[in-house]
Amino acid sequence: MIQLYYSPGTACLAPHFLMEELGLPYELVLVDTSKKEHQQPAYLQLNPNGKIPLLIDGDLQLTESAAICMYLADQYPDSSKTNNFSPALGTPARAQLYQWMMYLTNTLQAELLTYFYPDRLSEDEACTAQVKAKAEQRVAQMLEYVDANLAKSKGAYLLGTQLSLADLFLFMLCRWTRGMQKPARAYPHIGPYLNVLLERPSIAKAFKMEGVEAPFY
Repeated sequence: MIQLYYSPGTACLAPHFLMEELGLPYELVLVDTSKKEHQQPAYLQLNPNGKIPLLIDGDLQLTESAAICMYLADQYPDSSKTNNFSPALGTPARAQLYQWMMYLTNTLQAELLTYFYPDRLSEDEACTAQVKAKAEQRVAQMLEYVDANLAKSKGAYLLGTQLSLADLFLFMLCRWTRGMQKPARAYPHIGPYLNVLLERPSIAKAFKMEGVEAPFY
């Protein structure tokens, strides 16, 4: 059975959403970061980087939330055929999926990490405050870009009418902005988009299983 090592509300959420969407049997394994379990030898033997999430599927041990999502969507396509979380290889939709996943991980998620961990860039408190403020400004610009693309979409989702793993990943990242001066929910197109996604049973169940409480985004 697939195992997902998780810490509530972290980057494990997108893979968790997707496994629920796909109807996969899986086991959640809690890694209590408050007790620094992710830095203990038992976990480091599995994931030397000490990061979360970690997916174990048979002999495969896989880290990086986006990579886990892309693997799951390819390895376990939706048996009901109602959703194509990862469009077919060689199609324009697949190319758009790649573009969005790279943008979300390399641009938006990276800037969110700067916002949450400015002390990684400086030990000076005044400097870290400036880093955090600048990161929030850049996140706002990125959310404006996402909002504009949703406005132009020919459907309810990033790829148009079809829900994809990019939507689940974006939902997770938007949740992380909930404490900002202008969170993702405040944007005219992202807000309704998040409301639609929250209605999906997969997302509600994942939040409940991880003990994540409202506000969800």
